[in-house]
Amino acid sequence: MSEAGSYETILFDVADGIATLTLNRPDKLNSFNTHMHSEIADALIKVEHDDDIRCLIITGAGRGFCAGQDLSDRRMDPSDPNATPPDLGETIEHLYNPLVRALTGMPKPVICAVNGVAAGAGANVALACDIVLAAKSASFIQAFCRLGLVPDAGGTWTLTHRIGVARAKGLALLGDKLPAQTAEDWGLIWKAVDDDSLMDEAKSIAETFAKGPTLGYGTIKQIIQSAASNSFSAQLDLERDSQRKLGHSHDYREGVLAFLEKRPPAFKGK
Repeated sequence: MSEAGSYETILFDVADGIATLTLNRPDKLNSFNTHMHSEIADALIKVEHDDDIRCLIITGAGRGFCAGQDLSDRRMDPSDPNATPPDLGETIEHLYNPLVRALTGMPKPVICAVNGVAAGAGANVALACDIVLAAKSASFIQAFCRLGLVPDAGGTWTLTHRIGVARAKGLALLGDKLPAQTAEDWGLIWKAVDDDSLMDEAKSIAETFAKGPTLGYGTIKQIIQSAASNSFSAQLDLERDSQRKLGHSHDYREGVLAFLEKRPPAFKGK
């Protein structure tokens, strides 16, 4: 497994319980290629399995967050009508779906700091994170329709569930730029912040998570995601089962003891 800082297409750093993953192909607006997918997957495994890492920040280098798929990474000459097209389903199955599943299934909070344009899969990977902050100059673009494609990386699910069918269809069919402030107003992201405050805001939230009850955070994100498909009765049962499990955790005991002793809790994330 690669160590922090030894990647080629991303930057990866761990400090004080916070991992920071920076997409680092600024000359390509941090667009995804196969090598970047491989390196991100490696870093996410490290985040998931290192108990000293309590949360993750994802951001982009340069003037944009991520322009989506690097089309030059496709093995096809678009000017040749006889060229065999790439199997986009295979790309999604082996690269994008595992990435989004790793982010949504991560048992620790994931913060995305969108520092510029997030287009195509770049937008939907950002939206797969738990807390999405965006610089006010940033924007989200469902650019797939411009290529005759559908939103992927979970986009059709995320847009529909967060902002409703009408807005999801409008963004997907028109490919219009959605400013960060509008994304906040619509409930698509957590917050739009001043550009020069973006990373400070992300780090402040990350510091809270790094000192918090990680097991509880992971359970919160999982049961909220389950609510989209569960019945109300099933969700009540899931809350019961989750609370029962967490009631036996170190952090619950510590939280109660700290409250009774009127002191800050010392959570271990277990």
